[in-house]
Amino acid sequence: MQNLQEQRVVLIAQDSFYRPLTAYEHENVGAYNFDHPDAIDTKYLVEVLQKLMLRQSVDIPVYDFVTHSRSDEKIHIESGDVIIIEGILVLAMEEIRAMCHMKVFVDTDDDLRLARRLKRDTVDRGRSVDGVITQYTTFVKPMFDTFVSPSKKYADVIIPWAQGENTVAIDLIVQHIRTKLGQNDLRRIYRNLVVLPPQFQIRGMHTIIRDRRVNRSDFVFYSDRIIRLVVEHGLGHLPFSEQVVLTPTGDQYKGVTFCSKLCGVSIIRSGEAMENALRACCKGIKIGKLLIERRDKDGMIARQASASGDLSSPVMYNSRIHYEKLPHDIADRYVLLLDPILATGVSAQSAIDLLLERGVQEEKILFLTVIASTQGVHHLCTRYPRMKVITSEVDAGLSDDNKVLPGVGEFGDRYFGTEMPSIVQLQPPSDSRM
Repeated sequence: MQNLQEQRVVLIAQDSFYRPLTAYEHENVGAYNFDHPDAIDTKYLVEVLQKLMLRQSVDIPVYDFVTHSRSDEKIHIESGDVIIIEGILVLAMEEIRAMCHMKVFVDTDDDLRLARRLKRDTVDRGRSVDGVITQYTTFVKPMFDTFVSPSKKYADVIIPWAQGENTVAIDLIVQHIRTKLGQNDLRRIYRNLVVLPPQFQIRGMHTIIRDRRVNRSDFVFYSDRIIRLVVEHGLGHLPFSEQVVLTPTGDQYKGVTFCSKLCGVSIIRSGEAMENALRACCKGIKIGKLLIERRDKDGMIARQASASGDLSSPVMYNSRIHYEKLPHDIADRYVLLLDPILATGVSAQSAIDLLLERGVQEEKILFLTVIASTQGVHHLCTRYPRMKVITSEVDAGLSDDNKVLPGVGEFGDRYFGTEMPSIVQLQPPSDSRM
């Protein structure tokens, strides 16, 4: 926290959320297991974290470990740039894990843990040494072996025990947090969102394809260039293995090669515009196709959204796959799912769910798109946290009829030349003469 002093950091302790004991539990407090996840009011803790993530202030309960009850006092805190939740059972709680952008497990020597507990419980909580040791052997150590130690498999970072503070590990974590805070887009929230590095070249090509006046030839040419960049960037996220080859000079060159089978799947019809770029990058690649029912051109079948417009508000979707043609061994492959526009995420969700049903692992799916809306990114990145979404730009949002804004219009119609000509009525100048 000291290393992040220029940022507002909020620290939430799991120990503040022990649930109040019942009358029976109070009478038998010596037999109560405070080290089991059920001893924590998880629902209350989740509600507090959700409010903090929405930049709302909260009241934190104060738990009295002498009387084993919540006091009437509460601590009012405002939200911050960084929210840290600490506690030995945090990683053992699925609801809490799902909310964390970074999960850290700090390993500690067994003897040191016992010494710390003895000091804390005798000095701060007025307990006897015998009582602390009895509780440790009866509840603490068994619960550690059952819940705490196994939860380290969920950690993104495991800090090994060291004499004193592990300053190297702390510096690395602080550096990562500062990097995330420096990102002013959705990548700060979703680790599985990949946006092409901003360049004037990409910005210039987007300016061309987004211009309603551009002719079809230029639209196709510059769309293909952007698609090629997205595809090549997506290929960079596939696993590689080292390979050594001999050059014509007779010297060795240490390079890499794909270590897994690969295929593409395009969502008909717009997704077919991305197939040529994939074939140009991956010679002889197999490409499957999916046709998904769409009531309107935006892929929306049914929608119920809250008036608040909150991205986290529940939205009801319905779509149906009419046609599928996939490689028979698709379950053994990495899949590049192709759709140039990510609007609501309805069609993409149907396609991804089908791939999962066919045995494709979620982490082996890469969704490639040219333009994504914030709502679509939220929908896919939240629902499929192990799948990467790769795009060239993220647009502000959706219109009332679910068109991406500012968007590019109907990509498929503009690319394949099937759009209806638009009639624009020009208002004559006020000083024009008849």
